[in-house]
Amino acid sequence: MSTDFKDYYLVLGIAKTASAEEIKKSYRRLARKYHPDMNPGDKAAENRFREVTEAYEVLADAEKRRKYDQFGKYWKQPAPANSRPTGAPAGYRPANPTGADVDFANYGSFDEFLNELLGRKAGTARPKTGMEDFAAATTNANGDRDATINLTMMEAFKGVEKSFTIGNESIKIRIPLGAKPGSRIRVKGKGSVSPYNQQRGDLYLTIAIKPHEFFQFDKENLTCEIPISPEEAVLGAQIQVPTPDGFVMLNVPAGVKSGQSLRLRGKGWYNSKGERGDQIAKLMIATPKNITPAEKDLYEKLRKARSADPRSNFSRITL
Repeated sequence: MSTDFKDYYLVLGIAKTASAEEIKKSYRRLARKYHPDMNPGDKAAENRFREVTEAYEVLADAEKRRKYDQFGKYWKQPAPANSRPTGAPAGYRPANPTGADVDFANYGSFDEFLNELLGRKAGTARPKTGMEDFAAATTNANGDRDATINLTMMEAFKGVEKSFTIGNESIKIRIPLGAKPGSRIRVKGKGSVSPYNQQRGDLYLTIAIKPHEFFQFDKENLTCEIPISPEEAVLGAQIQVPTPDGFVMLNVPAGVKSGQSLRLRGKGWYNSKGERGDQIAKLMIATPKNITPAEKDLYEKLRKARSADPRSNFSRITL
């Protein structure tokens, strides 16, 4: 088997984060372009068609793609037949600095393979932080490491410095203010050593923000739900509303509907320019469940005195 490594993502002209639909779309486009029927007698096109098909067969299969991403050029090499010397224990694995004929069923992860390949002690390539907000990293064949950092909403809003350890190397990362869920930070040269070029990859940190009891994200805006009483909805009111950096006064106009949204300009999340976006306050009429006799009496009087019928248009509704 040839040990030449083919970058299937490069072959298909797609990113490593490409979706299954993007993989299929790229394959179909290239397959039509290089198909032998479209290029009669063109050996280069025929070879390219084979490459494209080979890449698609691997990347379109979720399990094959996972192995390819994790082990690179070694992803489908089986254990050699009769490779255990006479008298060797059943769990014997031959020393294999070349990486040929590796049985990856014997390894729990690519890091374990790297440790044996490079003569390192087990565990030296794994992050040990003692922090629950740092998720264990995964490593691909190029030595790039991907990890997730969980931040509180306050940490993400104001920015924070995080420290963790990979092997015996301590790393400090400054998370800028306004980090958003899914945003990525690249730390150059802090990945693992690639087994086939001996170069260190990069560390990619994906930001995750822990759920907040009040604030949520909606694309570029920060959103929240504001409960208001029935009389506030009818008469209007001035109420205090929490924002990321304190309370502000919100004017609720008279006659608002439940679910209507009001905009607090400049009170939302930071954008890429460091400017504050808006906070969207969704008004929700909170119907009281437990009322006093005096309140019940007033609601009864209101019902009798009410002039508007909220269902007045029902008479016009037909199929």
